Amino acid sequence: MAAMALSFVVGDYVVYPKHGVGRVVELQSQEIAGAKLELYVLRFEKERMTLRVPTNKAESVGMRKLSSNVTMNEALTTLKGKPKVKRTMWSRRAQEYEAKINSGDLVSIAEVVRDLFRAEDQPEQSYSERQIFEAACSRLARELAAMEAVDEPAAQVKILDILRAAAAIHNKVA
Repeated sequence: MAAMALSFVVGDYVVYPKHGVGRVVELQSQEIAGAKLELYVLRFEKERMTLRVPTNKAESVGMRKLSSNVTMNEALTTLKGKPKVKRTMWSRRAQEYEAKINSGDLVSIAEVVRDLFRAEDQPEQSYSERQIFEAACSRLARELAAMEAVDEPAAQVKILDILRAAAAIHNKVA
């Protein structure tokens, strides 16, 4: 355990790629199949879920501390960019979007949010597009909220304001 690069303490916010932002609520020692394991106990409030991650596996599963301000600013700048519309089949795009969301990479998540955002004057999204957009937006908002010490709805408003402003600029150009 001394050779571990990542170390989290109780109370830290962490990002677990498949579930988003959680909080370390406890460090546990358990004996499983005769082996003594040190575990991080993570609590994800939104999903009402508790996850136990072996401390020696935290890095390999992609668990990380909250992003730096530089990375968050890069993600928010990504939201201001022109959406990239791909002409591939929806099922393939949906898989790519899901992979980006589950990667835990903030900038990749911001790309999904930007590409799937629809302003009020744009065509409706399909149900599955809307689901993926909301999942990505929620994931981005939870990390922004934890970093800025605000609640998720306030962070989501900030993200949507950036998207609406960018859409107004890009739609005038087009």
